[in-house]
Amino acid sequence: MPEPGSKEYDKQRARRRKEAERGGVPDRHANEEANESLRQDPHWRSSGPRTERGRGPKGERPEGG
Repeated sequence: MPEPGSKEYDKQRARRRKEAERGGVPDRHANEEANESLRQDPHWRSSGPRTERGRGPKGERPEGG
């Protein structure tokens, strides 16, 4: 699954931005709309940290992860 900031994510955001512009969304709002649509889509949402270290200090980690 592509993560935010990855090349695949950026390509998809550019496609959605272009679709929004073609749909009549003003240029200055098209990027925000593309980002919001990607955040809503479960396939493109961040899956969170992939390593124990990425989850933060051991004493501050949420339980059950």
